[in-house]
Amino acid sequence: MTSEDGIGNGGVADMMCCALCGTAKVDNIKLNESCVSCDFDLVRCCNDGSEEKHKPNDRQVRKKQEADIREDILFRQPESSHLGDCPICLVPLSLDTNHSVMLSCCSKLICIGCYYARICIRCEVEQMTKKESSCPFCRQPEPKTDSEIELYKMRRIRANDPVAMIEAGKRFYHSGDYAGAFDYFTRTSGLDGVVAEAHYCLSFMYMDGKGVERNVMESLYHLEEAAIGGQPKARHDLGVHEMERGRIERAAKHFIIASNNGHDLSVKAIRELSAKGYVSRKDFVMALRAHKAAVDAARSPQREAAVAVGVIQILDKSRSVRVN
Repeated sequence: MTSEDGIGNGGVADMMCCALCGTAKVDNIKLNESCVSCDFDLVRCCNDGSEEKHKPNDRQVRKKQEADIREDILFRQPESSHLGDCPICLVPLSLDTNHSVMLSCCSKLICIGCYYARICIRCEVEQMTKKESSCPFCRQPEPKTDSEIELYKMRRIRANDPVAMIEAGKRFYHSGDYAGAFDYFTRTSGLDGVVAEAHYCLSFMYMDGKGVERNVMESLYHLEEAAIGGQPKARHDLGVHEMERGRIERAAKHFIIASNNGHDLSVKAIRELSAKGYVSRKDFVMALRAHKAAVDAARSPQREAAVAVGVIQILDKSRSVRVN
């Protein structure tokens, strides 16, 4: 029975028993639907006075069930990384941020292969039509000056675009304005969409005490939220944290999940754990194969051609801002 069937491993069966004495719900025994002392609708009590006896324990039951749910969500394998796919070629974006570009006009993240193809097509179109090229998504004219780029960015920030707000938060952080960066990351973490990166940034701000009072528990919370959202770096950092606490099994789970999303450092960590006997040879081989599959899935002929002609070096001088 899966977690969707109910709470904990027992699922619905757990819901049909008295939380205190274990009496099952049958024809002649009815269970109260919830505990009136705390309005906790996941607890059932029989009618022999157990509800009164249960009052001191119901909150402990709730905490245990909530912890079980959290564990199930935390160690669930994400379908992809937090970056997702390139919206043009639909190939997964590489975890190497040098291989992706943010279009300042609409904050779309595209791979360097599509960026390179866009440059080639733009040159041909401008020669044939004598017209300036526009964004393939929002159809806005391509910005030509830094002031136009900043104008586009501010428009996206005012529209609560999470990618634009995260990029702005990183710029504030690297410039030393930690309060401004914290504000942007906090606002982004409450939005829908790609917010795992915002949680990851908040995690090390809380850990380092930059822009906010140092709080290790808040840092771990945001680290977990980022990992749940598919951020492999956050997942790896959780594994390192568990290693430091001596919880090798939990650390190995984190490293394997991150490896499956193509994270290189996590593969090295799994290899080290396997060499010491903490991870079986079978699990290591499976993680290695999954890592290779994830890396290969993020490759394409266009991206290889872009790397060959030096598009990454061109990006350093481009007006479009690369997400780091």
